[in-house]
Amino acid sequence: MEYSQAILKLKQFKRLGINLGLQRINDMLQILGNPEEDFPIVHIGGTNGKGSTVAMLESMLREAGYRVGVFSSPHLLSHRERFVINGENIAEKKFVLLFTEVLETLAEVQQDTGEIPTEFEILTAMAFLYFAREKVDIALIEVGLGGDFDSTNVMKKPLLSIITNVSFDHQYCLGNTLGEIAEKKSGIIKQGCPVVTASKEEEVLQVIRQKAQNLQAPLWEVWREAIWEGQEETRAGQYFTVQTSQHNYGRFFLPMRGAHQLENAVTAILAGEVLQKQGWRMGTQTIKDGLAKVKWSGRLELIGQNPLFVLDGAHNPAGFRALAQWLAKKRQEVRRIILVIGMLDDKDGARSVCLIEPLVEMVIITRPDSERTERWRELKDCFQGEGSLFCIENLEEAIKRAQEEARAEDLVLVTGSLHLMGKAREILQN
Repeated sequence: MEYSQAILKLKQFKRLGINLGLQRINDMLQILGNPEEDFPIVHIGGTNGKGSTVAMLESMLREAGYRVGVFSSPHLLSHRERFVINGENIAEKKFVLLFTEVLETLAEVQQDTGEIPTEFEILTAMAFLYFAREKVDIALIEVGLGGDFDSTNVMKKPLLSIITNVSFDHQYCLGNTLGEIAEKKSGIIKQGCPVVTASKEEEVLQVIRQKAQNLQAPLWEVWREAIWEGQEETRAGQYFTVQTSQHNYGRFFLPMRGAHQLENAVTAILAGEVLQKQGWRMGTQTIKDGLAKVKWSGRLELIGQNPLFVLDGAHNPAGFRALAQWLAKKRQEVRRIILVIGMLDDKDGARSVCLIEPLVEMVIITRPDSERTERWRELKDCFQGEGSLFCIENLEEAIKRAQEEARAEDLVLVTGSLHLMGKAREILQN
């Protein structure tokens, strides 16, 4: 089987949609020899900031000399981005071999459970098998959806669980209140295993604290354990200071923009301190140097200038709120902002776009590359203003229209879905 054939076959399982539960993935892993038990794991959940926090902690661990595996989602351009060891995507040949091996378990799993595993379950099994075979020192495993019944939630005793934050997203399967969503997210907390969370809403913290207490899991709350302050922001990133209950770190440089990324950085720093207590080499300079080298695309990423293009994968109200805070400061430096936006059908477009609409002068609605975008044009109904608004389905044509409309002193923002980011980068860098 060629890589392209494997991807086509994998997409057939995507049609099964979301089917939360652990029986299918547990059956698959048992057939494969339970590879998830062969290496230490940090499990990362939360609504927003999971990927950024993973990238920061990965960079710190790699700076310490460890061989680090990362399983994350979604990808920007290639499925290979979901399986990374020390910054390198999995090779096509290894992807095909793992995929083929996992496929061989499906008949037995279906016979046992009466159900076919989902695409994400197949990818999760491949990730555990890959990291075990490649003998990583540690793996950072990002939750796909929720926590308690997400297919990544199969490890019995992770080194550490991280819940970045809890806000509204995927209410159709996670709940309609923050407390209900927190209940699902806190499902990754395990008996006696430390937990770090950046959540600050009392409704959320009550759930996390109770779950941690019930499971005798030591809990570190970022907003109690640390004080940080943002300083100047440059095109390359931003400077900030951090003091935790354990250490006064002084000044850091982070090559990412936005105040919300400082919260993610402090979460990663506290996670590093917890790992250090467990014997992992995570000294002060290692943490600083690791953060200074972090790379994570599609999050307030700046491309080109005159005009400046900004790519940001905000896709829910909390993400758009963080984006709006950054955009409001940037608004003073540019003549006008042109928005290229596309969102998935199951996202809260109305509550999201109202946060940035007052900051933009022109809107171009486009269609993300996903099967969950049948109603992409309906996003136009979420905009209440009388400014220029266009619907252009093809992303390349949408970006071309923005380029034609923009002057050198303008800013063009591409946002609404991570499914737009990879293709947008490719278009703008060619």
